Amino acid sequence: MGRLFGTDGVRGLANRDLTAELALDLAVAAAHVLGDVGAFAGHRPVAVLGRDGRASGEFLSAAVSAGLSSAGVTVLDAGVLPTPAVAFLTDTRGADLGVMLSASHNPMPDNGIKFFARGGVKLDDAIEDAIEARIGEPWDRPTGGAVGRVRSYDGAAERYVGHLVGTLPCDLDGLRVVVDCAHGAASWVAPEALRRAGAEVVAINASPDGTNINDGCGSTHLEVLQAAVLEHRADAGIAHDGDADRCLAVDAAGRTVDGDQILAILALAMRETGRLAGETVVATVMSNLGFKQAMRREGVRLVETAVGDRYVLEAMRAGGFSLGGEQSGHVVMLDHATTGDGLLTALQVLARMATTGRPLADLAGVMERLPQVLVNVRGVDKSRVDSVPELSQALSDAQTELGDSGRVLLRPSGTEPLVRVMVEATSADQARDVADRLASVVRTTLA
Repeated sequence: MGRLFGTDGVRGLANRDLTAELALDLAVAAAHVLGDVGAFAGHRPVAVLGRDGRASGEFLSAAVSAGLSSAGVTVLDAGVLPTPAVAFLTDTRGADLGVMLSASHNPMPDNGIKFFARGGVKLDDAIEDAIEARIGEPWDRPTGGAVGRVRSYDGAAERYVGHLVGTLPCDLDGLRVVVDCAHGAASWVAPEALRRAGAEVVAINASPDGTNINDGCGSTHLEVLQAAVLEHRADAGIAHDGDADRCLAVDAAGRTVDGDQILAILALAMRETGRLAGETVVATVMSNLGFKQAMRREGVRLVETAVGDRYVLEAMRAGGFSLGGEQSGHVVMLDHATTGDGLLTALQVLARMATTGRPLADLAGVMERLPQVLVNVRGVDKSRVDSVPELSQALSDAQTELGDSGRVLLRPSGTEPLVRVMVEATSADQARDVADRLASVVRTTLA
């Protein structure tokens, strides 16, 4: 059996891979590992629990509550809220741990469990391994008044929205914004935060029913938002995923503004106001080569990490940096949050528009995106990516062909059963040709 935790918690098909039994056992193990902080400090451990709107989140939330409370933890159930809201509430409430039930951008049948330690921070590998090692171990169960209680966390959404609006350097009066909530966890808080900030808001895909999350909408289907921005003649469009820890944007002409461009906009804004610690931004190896070139040209230092916002966070904390993120739209602003926050990101980008009076397209023009092709190869053994000589040679040959004007990246997905082939080149045709050839080698050698 492989490692239970992936790059972002435990994720799988709900009620098949991620069962109520597993959720309960994980919660007990997490209580023993993370809750000990509170126990040793002489108080009953407290956990903040949230979820997105997936139907399976209802029974999984009940299982997690049962596991935590049976281990003596007081559970504050915040209901349907974005992942970064759970991190924020875990931190500001002084809770010992936070738990979020979501599979992010994955299809509705999937679900996942993400844990936060005290302070609202994601877990490192060692703590995840410790939790996994304690699943199913014998333990002394509390009885009587020692068992935990489950309480509704009243006012949790209001508290989070207030925090978001409070980070803004100006109001957003005069901006018309379309926000695509992906029928997800941000369906109320995202439009509400934008309105309170002063924007004129058009909310789409903000009617979750338990089955429609990420269904043809949100950050993985920008065409819906692009059409809405043009229809409503908006200044910008914002797209979130199911748990709203990421943000992508669309300019007034309907063109995509991806995570790299957003990161570039915020890097220059923060440097201008003296808030870009170390004149440095942290990004992953998946960032577009055009982003790297832009940061070099602007005199901003770039630190690269493996893919996953947890690795971005680790590098930021280790170096004392304030800004980092991913091309996928996970942006971390440690001055205001402990993890990636799509709503916070959207508000800060819109505030940059309001402060400068410049349209989003102009701000995003700080970098030129090189043509980039990403091919997801399914049905292969992703564990063998680094151990097949023929594949290594094909990768080397492709990089030689592209030279300094392009690059190739091959990596197994940390959250899905597939291998990602990414190619950048000076032309889209060349990038597609090289990517298709490499994908063919992957299928042949890893079958």
